[in-house]
Amino acid sequence: MADINIHKKFSKFDKTWTRHIIGELNEQYVKLRKLKDEFIWHSHKHEDELFMVFKGTLFMDFKDQETVEIKEGEIIIIPKGIEHRPRTNGNLVSTCYSSQKKQNIQALRIVPKPFIPWSGFIIQLCTTL
Repeated sequence: MADINIHKKFSKFDKTWTRHIIGELNEQYVKLRKLKDEFIWHSHKHEDELFMVFKGTLFMDFKDQETVEIKEGEIIIIPKGIEHRPRTNGNLVSTCYSSQKKQNIQALRIVPKPFIPWSGFIIQLCTTL
């Protein structure tokens, strides 16, 4: 068992929207990611999603409600099945989140414009820091 310095882990990578595993607990990975600009509309069929902001401000857009602003030191938990789109104001945002170890590829659903149910899937590879 060892401590993990999150700020040192963030300093090891620059690429945005790439997942970096820093630990495991309760059948879940703990991951870091740097975000810039916007991601795609999507939902997770089988799991909730947590975002913890370490640096910057994250905006979470929702189809059925107003955008939520998550600042440094704050978290947001997105319930499974809720369509959302994380984005920034153009500045780099550093986040921590968790997900199931063996994530079903169908758990991450792309929601294209216009919405066509289950029209495509995305796979993002993780690296271990």
